[in-house]
Amino acid sequence: MYHVNTRWCKQTPDDFIGDYHGIVGSPCGPLWRDSDFSSIPSRIHIHTSRPKSPRLRGPEIHLTVCHSLLVSISSQAALPNGWSYMGCYIDNANGNIMNNRQPDSNANTHEECISACQSLNYTVAGMEYGTQCSCDDFVRNGAEKTNETDCNVPCSGDSTESCGAGNRMSIFSTGPLQIFLPPAAQSTSLPGSWKYQGCLTDPGAAHALPYQIILADNNTAENCLSQCSEYGYPAGGMEYGRECYCGDPSDTDAAGCEPAPESECSTVCTGDEHYLCGGGSRMSYYTWTGDPLYVWNKPTGNDAGLYEMFISGVVVPLITTPARNGKITFVEKHGTGEPNGTGAYELDPSLSDNFDLAWREMTGIKTDVFCAAGLTLPDRGARQVTVGGWATESTYGVRLYWPDGRLGENGTNQWQENADEIALQVGRWYPTAMLMANGSILVVGGEDGSNGAPVPSLEILPKPDGGFLLDCEWLRRTDPYNLYPFMAVLPSGGILAAYYNEARILDENTLETKSVLPNMPGAVNNFLGGRTYPFEGTSMLMPQRAPYTEPLTVLICGGSTPGPEIAIDNCVSIEPETPNANWTIERMPSKRVIVCMVALPDGTYLILNGAHQGAAGFGTSSDPNLQAVLYNPTLPLHHRMSIMSSTTIARMYHSEAVLMDDGRILVSGSDPQDTRYPEEYRVEVFIPPYRMSGAAIPTFSVQNVDWEYGGTYTFTVDGASNYSNIRVSLVGAVSSTHGNSMGQRTFFPAMSCSGNSCTVTAPPDKHACPPSWFQMFVLDGPTPSHATWVRIGGDPAALGNWPPFDDFSKPGVGGLEAEHT
Repeated sequence: MYHVNTRWCKQTPDDFIGDYHGIVGSPCGPLWRDSDFSSIPSRIHIHTSRPKSPRLRGPEIHLTVCHSLLVSISSQAALPNGWSYMGCYIDNANGNIMNNRQPDSNANTHEECISACQSLNYTVAGMEYGTQCSCDDFVRNGAEKTNETDCNVPCSGDSTESCGAGNRMSIFSTGPLQIFLPPAAQSTSLPGSWKYQGCLTDPGAAHALPYQIILADNNTAENCLSQCSEYGYPAGGMEYGRECYCGDPSDTDAAGCEPAPESECSTVCTGDEHYLCGGGSRMSYYTWTGDPLYVWNKPTGNDAGLYEMFISGVVVPLITTPARNGKITFVEKHGTGEPNGTGAYELDPSLSDNFDLAWREMTGIKTDVFCAAGLTLPDRGARQVTVGGWATESTYGVRLYWPDGRLGENGTNQWQENADEIALQVGRWYPTAMLMANGSILVVGGEDGSNGAPVPSLEILPKPDGGFLLDCEWLRRTDPYNLYPFMAVLPSGGILAAYYNEARILDENTLETKSVLPNMPGAVNNFLGGRTYPFEGTSMLMPQRAPYTEPLTVLICGGSTPGPEIAIDNCVSIEPETPNANWTIERMPSKRVIVCMVALPDGTYLILNGAHQGAAGFGTSSDPNLQAVLYNPTLPLHHRMSIMSSTTIARMYHSEAVLMDDGRILVSGSDPQDTRYPEEYRVEVFIPPYRMSGAAIPTFSVQNVDWEYGGTYTFTVDGASNYSNIRVSLVGAVSSTHGNSMGQRTFFPAMSCSGNSCTVTAPPDKHACPPSWFQMFVLDGPTPSHATWVRIGGDPAALGNWPPFDDFSKPGVGGLEAEHT
């Protein structure tokens, strides 16, 4: 044992600490003015600045380590290698100064306690009350040194050593001692542009901020606030140490929150005990003070568009499909429509002012199309097909219709179905259908009937010789949250499958997985939120523009979450073919589930229909979302959404929206089987701003409507205000159901004009543009013409000769002439 009662100076704390035998130094007097410390006898003063720890981010302080060694301490030789005595410190002035207390020991000594801490990989050991040993990596709560004589209780295992005293701790360390101030709300080194606003009351009945995230082990200002801002929320806060909340500043006003004393936000963060994360019904409150996380445009008047009543319906459609003849087919599920209906009708929009003439009753559908998939085929007739359906034989159904007639003139063709001749290989309820690059039909997933077992397989129509079924682990594992998956052919080859909260790329030949994309973000407080039925968001491919060098972007909006089924209020997008691609989150103006989206001829997208709460299904959603939102991908991220006009009609489960040839959006349906929201027969149109401006609508004529890839075709424009301002858009023929617009794709091809004579170049290949029919629009600035339908890529799978049975009308294969210009 050594007893020290003198003053010495060294260059660093390490030079002094533990060097009790043969100390080399000089009296302190020459190093400091007498006025600094001469009045304090018998102390060694060491000034040091604590280096920042790479693992700990407490408040940085300047520490004066004053060693006054007036009591017995162990010989340095007796201590484990690298350990040194730091001094006597006051405990519990602001809380415990060390955690990780070991069991009390009647054999406690400096050496025993240090060895115990060292075995647990701690770097600081402290002894108290003679029998107590605590371990840590630093000293907490602004611990202050005191007189060495205060640490005067003999160690229980060696009475010649001192092991602290009551609220006094003898501390040893392997290096410079780090001391952190008492925990406080974090106000510096915050992520982004967050700023601490103070302690806030949370009334409790309605939380101060609506989105709660439980971070039992890692709640910090950085983790919490980064999550809030990533999802577009400019207000965030923490409560009870472990709870993170996100929302808007207006939420705290609505909840009646008031400023509270800082002392009431006193609970340590679960992820960093150097900071406080609110308290009981008290929030450590922060707001975003930088550039806005989002800007929602709020056009008024004609710029906001308009909902308008169009016609009374005769059916509540399950699937709506625009046809090459300018009309729209409606097919409905069995059992909930009018008892004398046929379940299928064709609407002629040119006769909307005459109810009796506008609707043509159709026949031929024999099985229930409830939750089937639909497409427009690339054959000469632009036939429509639906596959799958409700229960038993309906789930195998394959039904075909060849649109005929013209606007103002009834057609005579009917739906055709014969399950004995053509059917799916396995029954499917809620499948998706997609046209492949080779012109065949890919049918994906589903269940074997109403709420039945999963059908986690892929099949192809027309059925290859010997059949083809590929079982998919990813469909089996994610059932029942993967129904009506979003599918798309990718320009580089391969097929995108987006389902539940996952996405992957399939090989176009084997249909096996080529690569798996990162999981989609869900809700800010629930990463398990989903995007496909039953959580039912909606998806679109962003426009592809000549020369087609930019990666394809996929946009998915809305959805819901498991459990309480809170609708999701964001869109996510990704470039699936870009290496290391990840999802971008854009907050929407409101929550949406059972939502629809429509591609417009100007390259924008209208988001509409649905609810603020719930999921897809009968009676499972509430609080209709009546507001339309326009998404413009040419604007900067987080500035792309405009709040448009609202409807007065609830469009809930089984509502649809499609683009008509005149550029308006046909809005129909709602069949929630819920007394709160009736079956909706009324049909509306949404009139976009380009039809509200009063600008003259250009007209055009094109002779060749059967385009080869990369081919150049001429057309003539009339009525344009400026022929140098002409653009062409090509909008893929879709079949819309449950938020899934099967067949959707938008192109802005290369074109040029000499006067009113123009040429357009078709997309380059079958991967950039799978074979399909398109609505061709000519735009004079923002104003589109009415559409003429063109076919791109032909009919490589010879669907025009399918099915090979005499009771099915078939258009055959080969070229075609313009019929509807």
